[in-house]
Amino acid sequence: MQIYIVGGAVRDELLGRPSADHDYVVVGATPEAMLAKGFRPVGKDFPVFLHPKTHAEYALARTERKTGRGYHGFSFHAAPEVTLEEDLARRDLTINAMAKAADGSLVDPFGGQQDLQAKILRHVGPAFAEDPVRILRIARFAARFHDFSIAPETQALMRAMVASGEVDHLVAERVWQELAKGLMEVQPSRMFGVLRDCGALARLLPEVDALFGVAQRADYHPEIDTGIHTMLVIDQSARRNFALPVRFAALTHDLGKATTPANILPRHLGHEERSVQLTEQLCARLRVPNDCRDLALLTARYHGNIHRAAELRASTIVSLLEKTDALRRPERFQQLLDACLCDYTGRLGWHDRNYESPARLLAALAAVNAVEAGKIAAACADKGSIPARIHAARVSAVKCCLNEPGEQPEQ
Repeated sequence: MQIYIVGGAVRDELLGRPSADHDYVVVGATPEAMLAKGFRPVGKDFPVFLHPKTHAEYALARTERKTGRGYHGFSFHAAPEVTLEEDLARRDLTINAMAKAADGSLVDPFGGQQDLQAKILRHVGPAFAEDPVRILRIARFAARFHDFSIAPETQALMRAMVASGEVDHLVAERVWQELAKGLMEVQPSRMFGVLRDCGALARLLPEVDALFGVAQRADYHPEIDTGIHTMLVIDQSARRNFALPVRFAALTHDLGKATTPANILPRHLGHEERSVQLTEQLCARLRVPNDCRDLALLTARYHGNIHRAAELRASTIVSLLEKTDALRRPERFQQLLDACLCDYTGRLGWHDRNYESPARLLAALAAVNAVEAGKIAAACADKGSIPARIHAARVSAVKCCLNEPGEQPEQ
């Protein structure tokens, strides 16, 4: 029995990066031998075991064979005679197909170390074409290693995979999993650039792909192209280290601009409502988690009003706070403001501009929270008028806070 560290841990050690992943391959062992040493089996499709003390994953060396379309169309063979090189050969990229032995020696049958030094993402072999998830993975790695290039032969293979219809068989959960990971990388726009270059973006995220080539007003968007703007916005969300819901909202906030009637371009009147509809469609198809979906829908619907906060009257601001559930969900409202900040600064030459809307709206929210709704309700003889009385008190409080002419807030 020989045990090797494989994959990302080896790659990251060579790059001098910390790694959270420590996966192991066991060569020359049987499931019975692993159980005898106290390992606990967890694999369903192939033998994977948890170390009895560290709980790290140890997988028996295996080969795989394509049996059908998509991510699940594989059969696996794990046996003591499977070599380490055979196990590494089934992996996606050369930089992920290296192993480290117990004595510290490097096993690198496919030139991964050389590709690391040259900063190249290159597929290991023709088996890459058998798994469409690998297109998403290489796009994600491009977002993480943003100064790496993709080997021309790998780009050609990815285009051929898309043309063959292989990506059409990806399951929604796996697409979302890779998309979410890519959005959390250092330069997520590279992921979408790679997917677009090989044609996969149009198949997996047609709502996003359709944004490219759509013009906007240059005075508000010096970058003009809506797709380019969206890429700048998601990179702003990464630059500011925002959470996944904010990054996903940054991606989807302007989807409706792709369906703007041509006769009104470069204006995009009413794009917010169209963005909501397309975001709902995308989220349903990919089974996006509720926290990401809900924030994305709020951002799509209200980002225009939030940008115009300085122009809004107190009554409109209070309605905005109530409709976005800011009083009960202040953390989510802050994320909504964060997504709008990315939208505002995600424009050519605007990345360091001061964005005043959040401060104004947060001040208004504090004023609304100071209104004693319970006291107003208790003093109200007509219980049916309680909501209107509370709303009016909130408007008065915001008027006072923002120095807008009006009555003093009711307490």
